[in-house]
Amino acid sequence: MTATFTLPDGFRYLPGHFDRAAQAALIEAVVAATRIAPFWRPAMPRTGQPLSVMMTNFGSLGWVTDKAKGYRYEPCHPHSGKAWPDMPAVLHQLWSDFADYPAPPEACLVNWYAPDSRMGMHIDWDEAATDAAVLSVSLGDKARFRIGGPQRGGKTGSIVVSSGDVVVLGGAARRCYHGVDRIYPGTSTLLPAEAFPGGGRINLTLRRVNLP
Repeated sequence: MTATFTLPDGFRYLPGHFDRAAQAALIEAVVAATRIAPFWRPAMPRTGQPLSVMMTNFGSLGWVTDKAKGYRYEPCHPHSGKAWPDMPAVLHQLWSDFADYPAPPEACLVNWYAPDSRMGMHIDWDEAATDAAVLSVSLGDKARFRIGGPQRGGKTGSIVVSSGDVVVLGGAARRCYHGVDRIYPGTSTLLPAEAFPGGGRINLTLRRVNLP
């Protein structure tokens, strides 16, 4: 992190939490999930501008967005109408180990970042359970993760996350702006080319949506 920025309380960085075999198993689970819930490119509310990342979900609920209805959680894929695939057990275990929350995760957003994809600074604020941590798993190419404070435009710090790393946003960090402002293409061989043309990065974000 930069010397002038102090990490918010509740921020945890777990480098190399998942080894290569565990990473590959998670990618296999993502590929299997896309047979039921294929990646699609969501759109911003009001403007309809497409996001630079492709998305799908695991869990009983999935995060979606479009021009007409905006940010929200839905039980089914917006195009296929099918229920989201079950969340892998290893992700439930991750939640149990690090979320410190009395209820299980309900959603795992799967973002596929192409080499030129970005995620603007934002706060995850579409959940009733805003007291629950958000857990993020990086798979594939390295990325520069940026985090700031609770107000937009303040000081920020950044960290380069690698495949297998986990970031936990709990406590005060849960209410801080964060985003991804760079992908480092070709820094990982994890993603199979036949499933992910052009490579990139997969990010799994575990969330509790409803209050217990």
